[in-house]
Amino acid sequence: MSRTFLKMNGLGNDFVVIETLTQPFNPTAEDIRAIAKRPNSEKGEGGIGCDQVIAIDPPRAEGASAYVRFWNSDGEETGACGNGTRCVAWLLMQSGKKDAVAFDTVAGRLSGVMAGDKLVTVDMGQPGLAWDRIPLAEEMDTVGIELQVGPIDAPLVHTPGCVSMGNPHVVFFVEAPVDDAFATGTGSLVEHHPLFPEGVNVGFAHVAARDHIQLKVWERGAGLTAACGTGACAAQVAAVRRGLTDRVAKVEFESGALTIEWREADGHVIMTGPVTMEFVGKLPERAAA
Repeated sequence: MSRTFLKMNGLGNDFVVIETLTQPFNPTAEDIRAIAKRPNSEKGEGGIGCDQVIAIDPPRAEGASAYVRFWNSDGEETGACGNGTRCVAWLLMQSGKKDAVAFDTVAGRLSGVMAGDKLVTVDMGQPGLAWDRIPLAEEMDTVGIELQVGPIDAPLVHTPGCVSMGNPHVVFFVEAPVDDAFATGTGSLVEHHPLFPEGVNVGFAHVAARDHIQLKVWERGAGLTAACGTGACAAQVAAVRRGLTDRVAKVEFESGALTIEWREADGHVIMTGPVTMEFVGKLPERAAA
């Protein structure tokens, strides 16, 4: 059976989204990698191409409009995806003709509200801040953990903050925005560091002002991406914990910006940003039984 998919993106962070009510979708890791592989026009190879694959399943609990699953491009299922969450919320609100929606994930219940034309605000819940919530391999203060990259007496980056947004993040604060080569070289090194038994997303945050962070993220299982919603949430939480930013800040990627608020009242992280619908297509027959 050929399955219909939607190609969407949030600030260039792109997704293949599949609704499963009428077309069951239980992919293997190989299936996900085949879908996510970027097309190569010269070799005639590749799949659809995306950073993550998302399945929107029927709801499993009262009060939810759906149960949502996320996979990184390497085939591993992941707990959360901020930009993908906005895309899912927008789709569910459009199909249900609603201005607000809630849905469940392996990381818990998430909710979204319409904030404008193709602009969505999502409640990403409370961040995990304890060392075993990240998780780390040993107990440390996650405001600034004992980790550095480079020479002992002159590290390139050091003492990052750690935050779980349903997936693990480590955030290095840098004096100036880093380039792609630095983020790739350092991020790929830190992603599989023994301190992170489940791997980790690696952020490089430059605090330009108390309401402005410039960020680049190396995503666990996906590599360097145009934008990372949970990474933006993690960077803002890590910055507030260090007293570097106020509770609301613009987190800027090269592809655009998100507004992130770490609410004091209930500790929830609120993210506002755009969604883009690219096209509708059909999955290759080999992709996912």
